[in-house]
Amino acid sequence: MNLSTMLSSRAAGGRPVRAALIGAGKFGSMVLSQAQKIEGLHMVAVADLALARARDAMKRVGWPEERYAASSAGDALKTGRTYLTEDAADLFACDEIECVIEATGHPIAGTRHALAAIEHGKHVVMVNVEADVMVGPLLAEKARAKGLVYSMAYGDQPALICELVDWVRACGFELTAAGKGMNFEPRYRYSTPDTVWKFFGWSDEEVAKGDFNPKMYNSFTDGTKAAIEMAAVANGTGLDCPDDGLAFPPAGLHDLAKVFRPAADGGRMARAGLVDIAASQEPDGREVVNNIRYGVFVTFKAHNEYTRACFKQYGLLTDPSGWYASMWRPFHIIGLETSVSVLSAVLRGEATGSSREFRGDAVATAKRDMQPGDILDGEGGFAVWANAIPASRSLQLRALPIGLAQNVRLKRAVRKDQIVSFDDVELTADLDVVALRREMEDRFRPAQGAAA
Repeated sequence: MNLSTMLSSRAAGGRPVRAALIGAGKFGSMVLSQAQKIEGLHMVAVADLALARARDAMKRVGWPEERYAASSAGDALKTGRTYLTEDAADLFACDEIECVIEATGHPIAGTRHALAAIEHGKHVVMVNVEADVMVGPLLAEKARAKGLVYSMAYGDQPALICELVDWVRACGFELTAAGKGMNFEPRYRYSTPDTVWKFFGWSDEEVAKGDFNPKMYNSFTDGTKAAIEMAAVANGTGLDCPDDGLAFPPAGLHDLAKVFRPAADGGRMARAGLVDIAASQEPDGREVVNNIRYGVFVTFKAHNEYTRACFKQYGLLTDPSGWYASMWRPFHIIGLETSVSVLSAVLRGEATGSSREFRGDAVATAKRDMQPGDILDGEGGFAVWANAIPASRSLQLRALPIGLAQNVRLKRAVRKDQIVSFDDVELTADLDVVALRREMEDRFRPAQGAAA
């Protein structure tokens, strides 16, 4: 990697990379924590609907108050400070800002922000996987048409998985599966914001001291975030989601190659070329030995006896046959690493993962029996969880993406674990984003079959 060298050259020439952030929550705070230490990267502006939250984030991560005392984006450019604003339009109107980091986590707002950034000629680092999995292929196409980069956020698991997939293919191995580790048990599926903290094992006092959002953390617990991220990986790599959704097979480090190989060869995957999750818990709650709860992985196959022998000679972790091997990254530290995406977009014109096709979808699925008039409350809520299924199946079912399942009224009854369809709900708001989703479905309607 030579990003730091390229950045040093820009800085020496008095041309810092100029970025802006939308959303000063947990992820945004982590971005800010590192941005202040990267010479040559100027965070020109931070936008958040709650200005007090943006100020609190700056204080929390150690920015001196005078460094975010700019009165406007223009003032920030002149003084090297950072402008805090409640209006994201201030960022788009500033021509000198080269890259926008969208970190709100809100699929509707994130879609609009990304569109506006692209329209104003700015690269987009899309932390907002919720928006990306809903309309990402279309946003990426719009960015490419203008010579811009639309990128997944390095440090978040989808981008890191895409990096490993690229490594497998660049080495000439046969890609078998890709995924991430996660703390999951079947009973977590129906968790709500009221029950989530007991699954994390945190006390009320610990929660009160942190910047924790129960609905957001519940989206990890009930498997929704896994579905969103794995569908995004499918769209960025050409892999597929399992036909019936993620299986979450328990697997530790030494079992990755054994578990994530095709069933025909003794594994747990229906076939090669799928995404899934390596659960760090057994179904009965026991912790998996050497689990990769915070990591990402790929499994791959040797194409001949010579390569198979090399796997053994050089210490790769393989299945019992020696034909399948695994590669992994044991951690991800999300926003602390996202500057890599910003610098890659601006200095290289290259994304750290990007949705290029509509291969997988994260669809709203009922947590309980519900009746007409009931309200869906979106990701991590009380009503629905997200299932990751092939896009072709989603289109056949007219499935409602999880990103459009917020504050939506049911007009037909749905059963527990039933995938909610567009026909089951009344969509009366955010019709611009609904129309964009329809455009994405029509433009990127997937072909039948799979690619490994």
